[in-house]
Amino acid sequence: MRVRQMENRAVLTGEHFMNGDIACAEGALAAGCRFFGGYPITPATEVAERMARRLPQVGGIYIQMEDEIASMAALLGASWAGAKAMTSTSGPGFSLMVENIGLGMMIETPCVVVNVMRGGPSTGLPTLVGQADVMQARWGSHGDYGCIALSPSSPQEMFDLTIRAFNLSEQFRQPVIMLADEAVAHMTERVTIPPAREIKLVGRKRPSVAPDEFLPFMPDEDLIPPMPNAGDGYRIHVTGLTHDERGYPAISPEAHEPLVRRLVDKVRLNAHLIVDFEEFRMQDASVAVVSYGCSARVAREAVEMAREQGIAAGLLRLKTIWPFPSKRVRELAAQVKVFVVPEINYGQIDHEVQRCAVGKPVVHVGLMGGRILTPQEIFDAVRKASS
Repeated sequence: MRVRQMENRAVLTGEHFMNGDIACAEGALAAGCRFFGGYPITPATEVAERMARRLPQVGGIYIQMEDEIASMAALLGASWAGAKAMTSTSGPGFSLMVENIGLGMMIETPCVVVNVMRGGPSTGLPTLVGQADVMQARWGSHGDYGCIALSPSSPQEMFDLTIRAFNLSEQFRQPVIMLADEAVAHMTERVTIPPAREIKLVGRKRPSVAPDEFLPFMPDEDLIPPMPNAGDGYRIHVTGLTHDERGYPAISPEAHEPLVRRLVDKVRLNAHLIVDFEEFRMQDASVAVVSYGCSARVAREAVEMAREQGIAAGLLRLKTIWPFPSKRVRELAAQVKVFVVPEINYGQIDHEVQRCAVGKPVVHVGLMGGRILTPQEIFDAVRKASS
Protein backbone atom coordinates (compact mmCIF):
# COMPACT_ATOMS: atom_id res chain seq x y z
CA MET A 1 0.00 0.00 0.00
CA ARG A 2 1.36 3.42 -0.94
CA VAL A 3 -0.30 6.25 0.95
CA ARG A 4 -0.23 9.62 -0.75
CA GLN A 5 0.60 12.42 1.68
CA MET A 6 -1.32 15.70 1.53
CA GLU A 7 -0.24 17.22 4.84
CA ASN A 8 -1.49 20.70 4.00
CA ARG A 9 -5.04 19.37 4.28
CA ALA A 10 -4.47 16.87 7.09
CA VAL A 11 -4.50 19.25 10.06
CA LEU A 12 -7.39 21.65 10.65
CA THR A 13 -5.47 24.30 12.56
CA GLY A 14 -7.07 26.86 14.83
CA GLU A 15 -9.94 26.80 17.30
CA HIS A 16 -12.99 24.64 16.70
CA PHE A 17 -16.08 23.52 18.59
CA MET A 18 -16.34 19.79 18.14
CA ASN A 19 -17.35 16.72 20.08
CA GLY A 20 -14.82 14.26 21.41
CA ASP A 21 -15.32 11.68 18.67
CA ILE A 22 -14.60 14.20 15.94
CA ALA A 23 -11.64 15.57 17.89
CA CYS A 24 -10.30 12.01 18.11
CA ALA A 25 -10.54 11.61 14.33
CA GLU A 26 -8.80 14.92 13.75
CA GLY A 27 -6.08 13.94 16.20
CA ALA A 28 -5.54 10.72 14.27
CA LEU A 29 -5.16 12.62 11.01
CA ALA A 30 -2.76 15.08 12.63
CA ALA A 31 -0.73 12.10 13.91
CA GLY A 32 -0.39 10.79 10.35
CA CYS A 33 -3.10 8.11 10.40
CA ARG A 34 -3.89 7.16 6.81
CA PHE A 35 -5.82 3.92 7.27
CA PHE A 36 -9.03 3.26 9.16
CA GLY A 37 -10.74 -0.11 9.26
CA GLY A 38 -13.86 -0.30 11.34
CA TYR A 39 -17.48 -1.15 11.90
CA PRO A 40 -20.12 1.33 13.15
CA ILE A 41 -21.09 1.14 16.81
CA THR A 42 -22.59 3.62 19.24
CA PRO A 43 -21.10 5.76 20.80
CA ALA A 44 -18.00 5.63 18.58
CA THR A 45 -19.70 5.86 15.18
CA GLU A 46 -18.85 9.55 14.73
CA VAL A 47 -15.14 8.67 14.72
CA ALA A 48 -15.68 6.34 11.76
CA GLU A 49 -17.98 8.79 9.99
CA ARG A 50 -15.44 11.59 10.28
CA MET A 51 -12.61 9.38 9.07
CA ALA A 52 -14.73 8.16 6.14
CA ARG A 53 -15.14 11.76 5.01
CA ARG A 54 -11.69 13.09 5.85
CA LEU A 55 -9.31 10.28 4.87
CA PRO A 56 -9.99 10.58 1.12
CA GLN A 57 -9.18 14.30 1.42
CA VAL A 58 -5.66 13.53 2.64
CA GLY A 59 -4.86 10.53 0.47
CA GLY A 60 -5.79 7.95 3.07
CA ILE A 61 -7.93 4.82 2.96
CA TYR A 62 -11.15 4.09 4.84
CA ILE A 63 -12.62 0.59 4.82
CA GLN A 64 -15.80 -0.49 6.57
CA MET A 65 -15.22 -4.13 7.35
CA GLU A 66 -17.89 -6.81 7.84
CA ASP A 67 -17.30 -6.89 11.60
CA GLU A 68 -14.88 -5.89 14.35
CA ILE A 69 -12.82 -9.07 14.04
CA ALA A 70 -11.98 -8.26 10.44
CA SER A 71 -11.47 -4.59 11.30
CA MET A 72 -8.68 -5.40 13.73
CA ALA A 73 -7.08 -7.81 11.27
CA ALA A 74 -7.14 -5.13 8.58
CA LEU A 75 -5.37 -2.72 10.95
CA LEU A 76 -2.51 -5.12 11.49
CA GLY A 77 -2.06 -5.68 7.77
CA ALA A 78 -2.16 -1.97 6.98
CA SER A 79 0.41 -1.26 9.66
CA TRP A 80 2.81 -3.86 8.29
CA ALA A 81 2.35 -2.22 4.90
CA GLY A 82 3.63 1.02 6.40
CA ALA A 83 0.48 2.96 7.26
CA LYS A 84 -0.40 4.45 10.61
CA ALA A 85 -3.68 2.68 11.30
CA MET A 86 -6.64 3.10 13.66
CA THR A 87 -10.06 1.71 14.46
CA SER A 88 -12.83 2.78 16.83
CA THR A 89 -15.41 0.74 18.68
CA SER A 90 -17.28 0.30 21.95
CA GLY A 91 -17.60 -2.54 24.45
CA PRO A 92 -19.25 -5.28 22.34
CA GLY A 93 -16.96 -4.56 19.40
CA PHE A 94 -13.91 -4.37 21.64
CA SER A 95 -14.78 -7.84 22.93
CA LEU A 96 -14.57 -9.11 19.36
CA MET A 97 -11.29 -7.31 18.72
CA VAL A 98 -9.31 -8.60 21.68
CA GLU A 99 -8.18 -11.79 19.97
CA ASN A 100 -6.50 -9.84 17.19
CA ILE A 101 -5.27 -7.23 19.67
CA GLY A 102 -3.42 -10.14 21.27
CA LEU A 103 -2.06 -11.05 17.83
CA GLY A 104 -0.92 -7.45 17.43
CA MET A 105 0.90 -7.66 20.76
CA MET A 106 2.63 -10.91 19.77
CA ILE A 107 3.74 -9.68 16.33
CA GLU A 108 4.47 -6.20 17.72
CA THR A 109 2.37 -4.17 15.36
CA PRO A 110 1.81 -0.42 15.91
CA CYS A 111 -1.83 0.71 15.71
CA VAL A 112 -4.44 2.56 17.78
CA VAL A 113 -7.73 1.10 19.06
CA VAL A 114 -10.28 3.63 20.32
CA ASN A 115 -12.82 2.16 22.75
CA VAL A 116 -15.61 4.61 23.61
CA MET A 117 -17.03 2.89 26.68
CA ARG A 118 -20.75 2.48 27.29
CA GLY A 119 -22.83 0.53 29.81
CA GLY A 120 -22.43 -3.25 29.68
CA PRO A 121 -22.12 -6.22 29.76
CA SER A 122 -23.23 -7.53 26.36
CA THR A 123 -25.04 -4.89 24.29
CA GLY A 124 -26.03 -3.24 27.55
CA LEU A 125 -26.72 0.49 27.21
CA PRO A 126 -25.74 1.46 23.66
CA THR A 127 -26.31 5.21 24.02
CA LEU A 128 -25.37 5.71 27.67
CA VAL A 129 -22.10 6.18 29.51
CA GLY A 130 -19.97 3.55 31.23
CA GLN A 131 -16.39 3.02 32.42
CA ALA A 132 -16.32 -0.73 32.89
CA ASP A 133 -13.85 -1.73 30.16
CA VAL A 134 -10.65 -0.71 31.92
CA MET A 135 -9.75 -4.18 33.15
CA GLN A 136 -10.73 -5.71 29.82
CA ALA A 137 -8.33 -3.30 28.12
CA ARG A 138 -5.53 -4.58 30.33
CA TRP A 139 -6.35 -8.28 30.45
CA GLY A 140 -8.80 -8.82 27.57
CA SER A 141 -6.56 -10.98 25.42
CA HIS A 142 -5.09 -14.17 26.87
CA GLY A 143 -1.45 -14.42 27.83
CA ASP A 144 1.02 -11.89 29.19
CA TYR A 145 1.89 -8.64 27.45
CA GLY A 146 2.47 -5.00 28.29
CA CYS A 147 -0.56 -2.74 27.85
CA ILE A 148 -0.73 1.00 27.17
CA ALA A 149 -4.13 2.65 27.58
CA LEU A 150 -4.89 6.38 27.72
CA SER A 151 -7.94 8.07 29.26
CA PRO A 152 -9.08 11.48 27.92
CA SER A 153 -11.43 13.66 29.97
CA SER A 154 -12.25 16.34 27.39
CA PRO A 155 -12.58 16.77 23.61
CA GLN A 156 -9.23 18.60 23.69
CA GLU A 157 -7.62 15.52 25.22
CA MET A 158 -9.42 13.31 22.69
CA PHE A 159 -7.33 15.21 20.13
CA ASP A 160 -4.10 15.43 22.13
CA LEU A 161 -4.07 11.89 23.51
CA THR A 162 -4.92 10.35 20.14
CA ILE A 163 -1.68 11.85 18.85
CA ARG A 164 0.14 10.52 21.90
CA ALA A 165 -1.43 7.09 21.38
CA PHE A 166 0.01 6.94 17.87
CA ASN A 167 3.41 8.10 19.10
CA LEU A 168 3.47 5.46 21.83
CA SER A 169 2.33 2.73 19.45
CA GLU A 170 5.14 3.59 17.03
CA GLN A 171 7.74 3.95 19.77
CA PHE A 172 6.92 0.72 21.59
CA ARG A 173 5.71 -1.19 18.55
CA GLN A 174 2.37 -2.45 19.79
CA PRO A 175 -1.36 -1.66 19.77
CA VAL A 176 -2.27 1.25 22.06
CA ILE A 177 -5.78 1.68 23.44
CA MET A 178 -7.69 4.95 23.84
CA LEU A 179 -10.21 4.39 26.65
CA ALA A 180 -12.71 7.18 26.21
CA ASP A 181 -16.30 7.18 27.48
CA GLU A 182 -19.62 8.20 25.97
CA ALA A 183 -19.85 11.46 27.92
CA VAL A 184 -16.45 12.72 26.77
CA ALA A 185 -17.00 11.43 23.22
CA HIS A 186 -20.31 13.24 22.81
CA MET A 187 -19.65 16.50 24.67
CA THR A 188 -18.84 19.53 22.54
CA GLU A 189 -16.16 21.96 23.67
CA ARG A 190 -13.47 24.20 22.22
CA VAL A 191 -10.60 22.23 20.71
CA THR A 192 -7.41 24.06 19.77
CA ILE A 193 -5.46 22.41 16.96
CA PRO A 194 -1.90 23.66 16.50
CA PRO A 195 -0.16 23.94 13.12
CA ALA A 196 1.23 20.67 11.80
CA ARG A 197 4.81 21.85 12.30
CA GLU A 198 4.18 22.16 16.06
CA ILE A 199 2.85 18.62 16.48
CA LYS A 200 5.58 16.25 17.61
CA LEU A 201 5.34 12.90 15.86
CA VAL A 202 7.24 9.69 16.54
CA GLY A 203 8.01 7.25 13.75
CA ARG A 204 8.73 3.55 14.08
CA LYS A 205 12.36 2.48 14.25
CA ARG A 206 13.67 1.24 10.91
CA PRO A 207 16.34 -1.44 10.25
CA SER A 208 19.92 -0.22 10.05
CA VAL A 209 21.39 -3.43 8.59
CA ALA A 210 21.30 -4.93 5.14
CA PRO A 211 18.35 -7.21 4.28
CA ASP A 212 20.54 -10.35 4.37
CA GLU A 213 21.57 -9.52 7.96
CA PHE A 214 18.12 -8.57 9.24
CA LEU A 215 16.14 -10.58 11.81
CA PRO A 216 12.56 -9.24 12.14
CA PHE A 217 12.26 -9.83 15.90
CA MET A 218 15.81 -9.21 17.08
CA PRO A 219 15.45 -6.40 19.65
CA ASP A 220 17.84 -3.55 20.26
CA GLU A 221 18.95 -2.68 23.79
CA ASP A 222 15.63 -0.90 24.34
CA LEU A 223 13.88 -4.29 23.86
CA ILE A 224 12.14 -3.07 20.68
CA PRO A 225 13.03 -4.57 17.28
CA PRO A 226 13.31 -2.30 14.22
CA MET A 227 10.36 -2.71 11.84
CA PRO A 228 10.54 -2.55 8.03
CA ASN A 229 7.53 -2.19 5.78
CA ALA A 230 6.40 -5.17 3.77
CA GLY A 231 7.83 -4.60 0.32
CA ASP A 232 11.00 -2.82 1.47
CA GLY A 233 13.15 -5.78 0.48
CA TYR A 234 13.49 -7.38 3.91
CA ARG A 235 12.47 -10.95 4.57
CA ILE A 236 9.54 -10.87 7.01
CA HIS A 237 7.75 -13.76 8.65
CA VAL A 238 5.08 -13.07 11.27
CA THR A 239 3.07 -15.54 13.30
CA GLY A 240 0.97 -15.51 16.44
CA LEU A 241 2.83 -18.59 17.58
CA THR A 242 5.78 -18.24 19.90
CA HIS A 243 8.63 -17.42 17.54
CA ASP A 244 12.35 -16.86 17.38
CA GLU A 245 14.13 -13.72 16.15
CA ARG A 246 13.50 -14.75 12.54
CA GLY A 247 9.77 -14.84 13.19
CA TYR A 248 9.66 -18.62 12.73
CA PRO A 249 7.58 -20.75 15.14
CA ALA A 250 9.61 -21.97 18.11
CA ILE A 251 7.38 -24.03 20.37
CA SER A 252 9.47 -24.37 23.50
CA PRO A 253 9.77 -22.84 26.97
CA GLU A 254 13.28 -21.69 26.03
CA ALA A 255 11.85 -19.50 23.24
CA HIS A 256 8.63 -18.47 24.99
CA GLU A 257 10.14 -17.16 28.24
CA PRO A 258 12.46 -14.49 26.76
CA LEU A 259 9.95 -13.46 24.09
CA VAL A 260 7.01 -12.88 26.42
CA ARG A 261 9.20 -11.33 29.12
CA ARG A 262 10.38 -8.82 26.53
CA LEU A 263 6.79 -8.04 25.43
CA VAL A 264 5.98 -7.21 29.06
CA ASP A 265 9.22 -5.50 30.00
CA LYS A 266 9.38 -3.11 27.06
CA VAL A 267 6.37 -1.40 28.68
CA ARG A 268 7.00 -2.19 32.35
CA LEU A 269 10.58 -0.97 32.36
CA ASN A 270 9.61 2.20 30.51
CA ALA A 271 6.55 3.02 32.61
CA HIS A 272 8.21 6.24 33.79
CA LEU A 273 8.19 7.44 30.16
CA ILE A 274 4.55 6.46 29.57
CA VAL A 275 2.62 7.19 32.78
CA ASP A 276 0.86 10.55 32.76
CA PHE A 277 -1.46 12.12 35.30
CA GLU A 278 -2.64 15.49 36.56
CA GLU A 279 -2.90 16.58 40.18
CA PHE A 280 -5.27 19.16 41.63
CA ARG A 281 -4.81 20.50 45.17
CA MET A 282 -2.83 17.45 46.24
CA GLN A 283 0.01 19.31 48.02
CA ASP A 284 -1.62 19.26 51.45
CA ALA A 285 -4.40 16.73 50.83
CA SER A 286 -5.41 14.18 53.42
CA VAL A 287 -8.04 12.66 51.12
CA ALA A 288 -6.88 11.59 47.66
CA VAL A 289 -9.59 11.26 45.01
CA VAL A 290 -8.38 9.06 42.12
CA SER A 291 -10.45 9.18 38.95
CA TYR A 292 -10.37 9.34 35.14
CA GLY A 293 -12.44 10.32 32.10
CA CYS A 294 -15.77 12.05 32.67
CA SER A 295 -15.79 10.98 36.33
CA ALA A 296 -12.63 13.01 36.96
CA ARG A 297 -14.33 16.17 35.67
CA VAL A 298 -17.05 15.72 38.26
CA ALA A 299 -14.54 14.73 40.94
CA ARG A 300 -12.70 18.03 40.53
CA GLU A 301 -15.86 19.94 41.44
CA ALA A 302 -16.39 17.63 44.42
CA VAL A 303 -12.86 18.40 45.60
CA GLU A 304 -13.67 22.13 45.42
CA MET A 305 -16.83 21.52 47.45
CA ALA A 306 -14.79 19.64 50.04
CA ARG A 307 -12.24 22.44 50.29
CA GLU A 308 -15.04 24.94 50.90
CA GLN A 309 -16.11 22.77 53.84
CA GLY A 310 -12.59 22.65 55.26
CA ILE A 311 -11.80 19.13 54.06
CA ALA A 312 -8.28 18.79 52.62
CA ALA A 313 -9.13 16.82 49.49
CA GLY A 314 -7.12 16.56 46.29
CA LEU A 315 -7.52 14.90 42.90
CA LEU A 316 -5.21 12.53 41.05
CA ARG A 317 -6.59 12.40 37.50
CA LEU A 318 -5.33 9.49 35.44
CA LYS A 319 -4.44 10.36 31.86
CA THR A 320 -2.72 7.00 31.54
CA ILE A 321 -4.63 4.09 33.04
CA TRP A 322 -2.16 1.44 31.86
CA PRO A 323 0.56 1.33 32.95
CA PHE A 324 -1.05 2.28 36.25
CA PRO A 325 0.79 5.04 38.17
CA SER A 326 1.66 2.67 41.01
CA LYS A 327 4.67 4.68 42.14
CA ARG A 328 2.70 7.89 42.59
CA VAL A 329 -0.17 6.18 44.43
CA ARG A 330 2.33 4.59 46.83
CA GLU A 331 3.87 8.01 47.44
CA LEU A 332 0.45 9.48 48.14
CA ALA A 333 -0.29 6.63 50.54
CA ALA A 334 2.46 8.01 52.78
CA GLN A 335 0.71 11.40 52.79
CA VAL A 336 -3.05 10.88 52.84
CA LYS A 337 -5.38 9.14 55.27
CA VAL A 338 -7.80 7.68 52.73
CA PHE A 339 -8.39 7.23 48.99
CA VAL A 340 -11.73 7.78 47.24
CA VAL A 341 -12.17 6.29 43.76
CA PRO A 342 -15.18 7.45 41.68
CA GLU A 343 -15.82 5.49 38.48
CA ILE A 344 -18.82 4.29 36.50
CA ASN A 345 -18.52 0.59 37.25
CA TYR A 346 -18.83 -1.80 40.17
CA GLY A 347 -15.15 -1.57 41.06
CA GLN A 348 -12.15 -1.78 38.74
CA ILE A 349 -9.48 0.89 39.13
CA ASP A 350 -10.21 0.94 42.87
CA HIS A 351 -8.59 -2.53 42.99
CA GLU A 352 -5.39 -1.05 41.57
CA VAL A 353 -5.51 1.74 44.14
CA GLN A 354 -6.00 -0.85 46.90
CA ARG A 355 -2.97 -2.73 45.62
CA CYS A 356 -0.81 0.38 45.93
CA ALA A 357 -2.40 2.07 48.95
CA VAL A 358 -0.09 0.39 51.50
CA GLY A 359 -2.82 -0.37 53.98
CA LYS A 360 -4.70 2.92 53.68
CA PRO A 361 -8.49 2.59 53.29
CA VAL A 362 -9.94 2.87 49.78
CA VAL A 363 -13.55 3.99 49.32
CA HIS A 364 -15.17 3.13 46.00
CA VAL A 365 -17.89 5.42 44.60
CA GLY A 366 -19.47 3.55 41.71
CA LEU A 367 -22.41 3.32 39.39
CA MET A 368 -23.32 0.45 37.13
CA GLY A 369 -23.50 2.73 34.10
CA GLY A 370 -26.08 4.86 32.35
CA ARG A 371 -25.35 8.20 33.98
CA ILE A 372 -22.39 10.11 35.33
CA LEU A 373 -21.73 10.54 39.02
CA THR A 374 -22.76 13.88 40.51
CA PRO A 375 -20.41 16.19 42.44
CA GLN A 376 -22.67 15.75 45.47
CA GLU A 377 -22.32 11.96 45.42
CA ILE A 378 -18.54 12.18 45.33
CA PHE A 379 -18.46 14.94 47.92
CA ASP A 380 -20.62 12.90 50.27
CA ALA A 381 -18.17 10.01 49.97
CA VAL A 382 -15.21 12.33 50.59
CA ARG A 383 -16.86 13.87 53.64
CA LYS A 384 -17.73 10.48 55.10
CA ALA A 385 -14.26 9.11 54.42
CA SER A 386 -12.57 12.10 56.05
CA SER A 387 -14.56 11.89 59.27
